[in-house]
Amino acid sequence: MLPTYHHFQKTNKNKKKVTTGCNHLHTQLRVYCASSFYYFDTLLFTARGAPSEQTDLFTQQTVSDYNCVAREPQVPPLLKVITYWFIILFEINITHVVKEGSEKADASQFELLKVLGQGSFGKVFLVRKVTPPDANQLYAMKVLKKATLKVRDRVRTKMERDILADVNHPFVVKLHYAFQTEGKLYLILDFLRGGDLFTRLSKEVMFTEEDVKFYLAELALGLDHLHSLGIIYRDLKPENILLDEEGHIKLTDFGLCKEAIDHEKKAYSFCGTVEYMAPEVVNRQGHTHSADWWSFGVLMFEMLTGALPFQGKDRKETMNLILKARLGMPQFLSAEAQSLLRALFKRNPANRLGSNADGAEEIKRHGFFSTIDWNKLFRKEMKPPFRPAVARPDDTFYFDSEFTSRTPKDSPGVPPSAGAHQLFRGFSFVATTLLEEEGSVEPSQPPPHPVVQQLHGKNLLFSDGYVLKEDIGMGSFSVCKRCIHKATNTEYAVKMIDKTSTDPSEEIEILLRYGQHPNIITLKDVYDNGKQVFLVAELMRGGELLDRILKQKFFSEREASAVLHTITKTVEYLHSQGVVHRDLKPSNILYVDESGNPESIRICDFGFAKQLRANNGLLMTPCYTANFVAPEVLKRQGYDEGCDIWSLGVLLYTMLAGFTPFANGPEDTPNEILNRIGNGHFSLTGGNWDTVSDAAKDLVSKMLHVDPHQRLTAKQVLRHPWIVQRDKLPNSQLPHQDPKLVKGAMAATYSALKNSQPTPELKPIESSFLAQRRVKKLPSTSL
Repeated sequence: MLPTYHHFQKTNKNKKKVTTGCNHLHTQLRVYCASSFYYFDTLLFTARGAPSEQTDLFTQQTVSDYNCVAREPQVPPLLKVITYWFIILFEINITHVVKEGSEKADASQFELLKVLGQGSFGKVFLVRKVTPPDANQLYAMKVLKKATLKVRDRVRTKMERDILADVNHPFVVKLHYAFQTEGKLYLILDFLRGGDLFTRLSKEVMFTEEDVKFYLAELALGLDHLHSLGIIYRDLKPENILLDEEGHIKLTDFGLCKEAIDHEKKAYSFCGTVEYMAPEVVNRQGHTHSADWWSFGVLMFEMLTGALPFQGKDRKETMNLILKARLGMPQFLSAEAQSLLRALFKRNPANRLGSNADGAEEIKRHGFFSTIDWNKLFRKEMKPPFRPAVARPDDTFYFDSEFTSRTPKDSPGVPPSAGAHQLFRGFSFVATTLLEEEGSVEPSQPPPHPVVQQLHGKNLLFSDGYVLKEDIGMGSFSVCKRCIHKATNTEYAVKMIDKTSTDPSEEIEILLRYGQHPNIITLKDVYDNGKQVFLVAELMRGGELLDRILKQKFFSEREASAVLHTITKTVEYLHSQGVVHRDLKPSNILYVDESGNPESIRICDFGFAKQLRANNGLLMTPCYTANFVAPEVLKRQGYDEGCDIWSLGVLLYTMLAGFTPFANGPEDTPNEILNRIGNGHFSLTGGNWDTVSDAAKDLVSKMLHVDPHQRLTAKQVLRHPWIVQRDKLPNSQLPHQDPKLVKGAMAATYSALKNSQPTPELKPIESSFLAQRRVKKLPSTSL
């Protein structure tokens, strides 16, 4: 039964206030229901007999200076009950979109692959559709339990479904299906493999202005589309911006969106993430789409500096800073960036850029975006500054391992209250494009490769999918073993890395991004048990390059040129992508098979590899290197590239001379070896050098130059006559020293180099502010 006036009056001690409130209760709740059913909307009314006083219905406090007060409303419990009944009584039925004769989707049509995320009342799964017309398509499935949803959360969920069903834009996540059971609600959305922008920001700390410009430009187009539909987004933050596999953004999480409801096209809800709230949202004056442009500015500031512009020790202090604090503008930002931030951070929304009738056009005309071609951007013809390292369609590398390591399980939901299903009537949805495609279904594609992998989401433990065999090699923080895949009986190699000693994330990311190159080892699987990371890759049956060469006893210049060409071509590719290997010793260059063909060579072990980063930690892309990387970073990058070339020079010298350039054998001391390296002392006379071509000697001397910045680049090596004209090189056989002696000398050389480099002391990433903020935002609750 709906609570009566007398019931309401008896349950509150302050009867005078209640009487005043109840005289206006019916009117207020009608407005309240119209306000998208948010029970925390601020409702102001004039108390009878005191026309000059403003009284807050939720706190029952008289407000004298409303514009300067920052507080969160306290909702009387009984008002929540009344609101709940009004929502049920006045619920509007929204017809779901289903083509006549088509079936609604249900949970049985989706195979659970992985947990992508988890919140206080739901989970997000990676799923595969198992029925036509889109069989084998991967989606993100958002599952919410009705029983744990408060009234406002239920309304938000339905609103999210309605908005997503109406919006079709390249920079807004697409809803494909929506359905419900007695206990749960399901939203089937795009699976965006690149994860969220917050994860990338947490890792990179801050972005270059070019990166920020690209992301903000795509975001501006997405927001403009929402605003054109009368929708205020109201929850703009990096956690709600996802990256697809190409690096383009998509807005997601529309639970706090709202359509303006009064004659001034304003909304009054106090909602969102407080650090990103506009002043008019904080003081509850009523807000329009202009509030989104303030949040746009907060996001811009955070991406450029790695910090939030307004952040206090608690929510109250943060809100007061938003209302009153003077913002210090970082002087390292360009004049255009500072100008845009000042135009966005206007406390009076009427003066804020983007608030006028032109809306986003004002933003687009600003000088900060002068290099953006908006038509090309909308068509996704502009190349994103960062492309996520996703090798397979079902990679979840950019999602938190706290969730992806869990067994995906959609448990039965607890039956909700009697009216909950009625509340969500009209929730079901099938995307129109899918319905149109159903009439012309092509034969379903075969399922993905059956290799069991953590990235695939089938087996969470390495031992579930593989059997370990004998050791293959040992590293500083890892051991490599042969392994057999249980399902296919295929042999692979697995590198087992101790996470307590080193962070393997850089190596994994490089292999995922560049492992498709024919001469770079291909990563098949990644497993993480918390203590160790298991990298499963193709088995190098041909063994180490140097072993194979030395076993031949004789090796010609022509053969050496073909080998160096293949390796240098691969290194040049890595350098062009801003990647340096930094450990190109012969033991990390192997043959994938016994053929001995140079094309079967693979560069392995990227444990010391690095991607080019600016002084702010940002992963750089080649197109922005010249203008946005500090000179000292470029100098370091050139040094690292020079080290790669030096390693190839050592290999070339050894192939031609039959012995190493700086070590006579394993008995040489590190100091002796380092002195020879530092002085650039190596011989190009006597022995094999008497018959080696002058072109070969010239190339060796330029690759082993003592100054790394004067060495040839990989591109210059590939243009050297000894490489280009290798068909004219002599086929005469070059003898080698005893293989054990050569390998011992080579090992001594790299051991001396390794031990001479001090290891910097690094603090764990968990100690950073961004990482701590990330942990706070990821509650672990069961579903």
